Amino acid sequence: MLETSARLLRLLSLLQTHRDWSGAELAERLGITMRTVRRDVDRLRELGYPVHATAGTPGYRLGAGSDLPPLLLDDDEAVAVAVGLRTAAGGTVAGIEETSVRALAKLERVLPARLRHRVHALQSMTVPMTGAAAPVDPEVLTAIAAACRDHEGLRFDYRSHEGRESRRSAEPHRLVHSGRRWYLVGWDIDREDWRTYRVDRLRLRTPNGPRFVPRDPPDEDLAAYMSRAISSAPYRYQARFTMHAPAEVVTGRMPPTIGTVEPVDAETCVLLCGANNLDEIVVWVALMDIGFEVHEPPELIERIGVMADRLRTASGTTGKGFGGVDGFGRPLG
Repeated sequence: MLETSARLLRLLSLLQTHRDWSGAELAERLGITMRTVRRDVDRLRELGYPVHATAGTPGYRLGAGSDLPPLLLDDDEAVAVAVGLRTAAGGTVAGIEETSVRALAKLERVLPARLRHRVHALQSMTVPMTGAAAPVDPEVLTAIAAACRDHEGLRFDYRSHEGRESRRSAEPHRLVHSGRRWYLVGWDIDREDWRTYRVDRLRLRTPNGPRFVPRDPPDEDLAAYMSRAISSAPYRYQARFTMHAPAEVVTGRMPPTIGTVEPVDAETCVLLCGANNLDEIVVWVALMDIGFEVHEPPELIERIGVMADRLRTASGTTGKGFGGVDGFGRPLG
């Protein structure tokens, strides 16, 4: 049988897995009697851990308390928390950088040497590449997340990409982080359609709107939906290509914030992307070094022809019988 202190830590670790445990299950896991389980639960309560009895089959659940008691983390969890705090110290959520540094200092002070080496290796071998994205207030994120959880409407002022201000009412569904920016996916009440909103462009109004019955999401694959919304929908031109490479190859060369990839078969896929400038699309796709066919928009097809002529002129091949090239660089004429 485990010593009392070690047994209490093991019991606490089990309770922190966020599930209901019957007394019999805990007794079996710890190799003790039901009476000892009840006595150990009482000790945890005396130490400030809010262990609640569950209805039905006699059991226990760890609840939230007024104070934050110590947490038990396994090795991988501790490393994940430390890396997350390092990221947050220079991330896109405003106002928590200093707090993250303080929390990280406390954590690293108690990390075993083997885990400190893992965390430091990640830090020393990783070069952060900060973007120009505007940070967001953590209180705004938590307020939106709470509204999503509680199915409460949100009212906010919103600034569009063009700088136009408007007042919105929405039924929030999920927060999405693209790696550089935070987005809210929600049902726009006035427009009667799903919309995505950049969180750094909205200002919440209080109080929240009324509670609502959640709608079916706009897509079962919310990540793919957001990729389409971010990479093509906001822009003047939406382009569609057939790429002569497997979807996983194209996905590896095209971030989800730039384009959406849809597999066709084992050898080809469809790429959807957008931009306000046709040349940006041409350069993005050409630099992937993958054969392609462009389908739309018509202006893009014409623009590729113009750029191809310009490149032939620069290479000195003008007038040598070439009537154009396809996405593989093969002559068309």
